[in-house]
Amino acid sequence: MKVETEKESGQGGAGFAKRRRPGELAIRGFLFFCGALSIATTIGILYELGKESFLFFGDEEVGVVDFLTTTIWQPQVGGFGIWPLVLGTVLISIIAMLVAGPIGLAAAIYLSEYASNRVRGFFKPVLEVLVGIPTVVYGFFALTFVTPLLRSLFGASLVGFFNVLSAGVVVGVLIVPLISSLAEDALRAVPDSLRQAAYAMGASKLEVSTRVVVPAALSGIAAGFVVAMSRAVGETMVVTLAAGASPRNFTLGDDSLFGYILNPFQGAQAMTGYVVITASGDLSYNTIDYNSIFAIGLTLFFMTLGLNSLSRRFVKRFQQVYE
Repeated sequence: MKVETEKESGQGGAGFAKRRRPGELAIRGFLFFCGALSIATTIGILYELGKESFLFFGDEEVGVVDFLTTTIWQPQVGGFGIWPLVLGTVLISIIAMLVAGPIGLAAAIYLSEYASNRVRGFFKPVLEVLVGIPTVVYGFFALTFVTPLLRSLFGASLVGFFNVLSAGVVVGVLIVPLISSLAEDALRAVPDSLRQAAYAMGASKLEVSTRVVVPAALSGIAAGFVVAMSRAVGETMVVTLAAGASPRNFTLGDDSLFGYILNPFQGAQAMTGYVVITASGDLSYNTIDYNSIFAIGLTLFFMTLGLNSLSRRFVKRFQQVYE
């Protein structure tokens, strides 16, 4: 009887495993469709950018070498060096990370290691509210509050009305919730046994947080930083309103490195800012100015793709798996 019962139960289990589940098949099909759609959309974007960029680089006045090596961006007079726009984008992004990195990581450590469940439940949604604010509001905030504040602190003669520092600070505020949320998730994923072992060795709360939990969650924190950097690189309205609408053209060797080229108190145009301003103008199709926005968009695409690839490699390299 016992053997027959086991056989019956085994047959029943096998029958259960072979049962058709149309709902599960539909869900799998839907998930596959969503993944395929996202990949197809990315390929379509890359195709359109590449097709229009080919028209730009196919013009006899434009050369790929000049585009990648010269430092003057003035399409109206034949200057097609991308580096002034890249410089503005990179300067704003670095300032944003210098602002958002320490604040976002400190907020994540507090919410993960110090705050009670009640406090965390209150402050985390408050932080994430910043993400929902339209970026144009941040742009006017930078223009009407941060810039006058900087001009009053450092002097109106030193700080221009449009400047990189103001845009970078506000972009940093914008991406703080992104860093804090991703970093907190990484910190909370660290097993509690590591914390208890450190406490058993006599470590303080601060030592456990900074010397045990943060190193253990380093891969996730770094991935959050890179994703936030990508967000800062792609920011549009803040840099358009606060940083200025003129590329910071420069000549290496002639212009001062810190007095002009890397000066955060003067204006500079970012890549996204140029695309917005140029695309909103009255341009004819297949002109150099029109096609240039696609070449810049393609460059921006590869910059963000490189950052995201770096994030994935960093996570794979330093990820720690706990049982």
